[in-house]
Amino acid sequence: MTAHASPGTSGTSGTSGTSGHRPPVYDAVVLAGGAARRLGGADKPGVRVGGRALLDRVLGACADARTTVVVADPRPTARPVRWAREEPPGGGPLAALEAGLRHTTAEHVVVLSADLPFLEPATVGDLLAALRAGDADGALLIDAEGRDQPLVAAYRTAALHRVLTSLTTTPPTHDIAAAPGGPAVPGSHTAPGDSAAPAPHRGALAGLPLRRLTAALDLVRVPGHIASFDCDTWDDIASARARIREHGHVLDEWISAVKDELGIDLDVDTGVLLDLARDAAHGVARPAAPLTTFLVGYAAARAGGGPEAVAEAARKAAALALRWADEEAAAEPGVAPDATPDTRPDAE
Repeated sequence: MTAHASPGTSGTSGTSGTSGHRPPVYDAVVLAGGAARRLGGADKPGVRVGGRALLDRVLGACADARTTVVVADPRPTARPVRWAREEPPGGGPLAALEAGLRHTTAEHVVVLSADLPFLEPATVGDLLAALRAGDADGALLIDAEGRDQPLVAAYRTAALHRVLTSLTTTPPTHDIAAAPGGPAVPGSHTAPGDSAAPAPHRGALAGLPLRRLTAALDLVRVPGHIASFDCDTWDDIASARARIREHGHVLDEWISAVKDELGIDLDVDTGVLLDLARDAAHGVARPAAPLTTFLVGYAAARAGGGPEAVAEAARKAAALALRWADEEAAAEPGVAPDATPDTRPDAE
């Protein structure tokens, strides 16, 4: 079944896809163990775009997941995750997905590849909202050409288990094939005439394409041309790096990179800080801008941190900068405000 949903059906942007409600509970599985052959075998999850590893960018988009499982060999990441590995290693996306799902317990799971430089929390929220809006087994993004992106999707965990179990308990062809009149091939699960259900076959998911999964699910499609952009080649990497340096993106990208580098998980009003820096530069002196914003951050940290502390410290500093500028504008050259010639500090 094919259905389509518009992005932002929740009516808001953000991590939850809803407004005025608690964020939905979900787990996330990130597949990060591919061979990256089109990148010459490079460590694709560790390739940096905008100063941040691709894997860290994806982890930022699903930061409010209750449990995040990364299927790959462990590595340093910007936030804590659980690690898993498919059997056999390098066994493909379905084997990796099954390995990750073993560590999830939520009713819904977001499944992501680790090479999505433009994935945002709002997109994850849209996928979860589309999933919860009906009875479908999953909601996945479609790219600019209308192609399904099953590794940028939200699924009902039970539906994934159902299909993966079905694929796992179906013996591979090489396990049951035998030459006419010849002996049964070792590893066969059933003998002729045996009606017992086949037992799970270890490694049966290795090498199977994702379409074996999606073909068995009832899915709704969500347009996501930018968020579904993935980095398979060095040209893709170059395009992603160029895009984030465009005027409309560079500041947000830089702030996100700095927060990751410093281990800060804080949303602040960038406009407030920029206004403060402008007021300090114009009303005092240009070097006052970075020094003032630093002091605001320090003061906010001493006050307990959080967006409210930053806003209050910025408000106080901005008011000071305006008072400073007003005094300068009101004074005559060489005369201190409210001073007579006889009481000026520089009077002879």
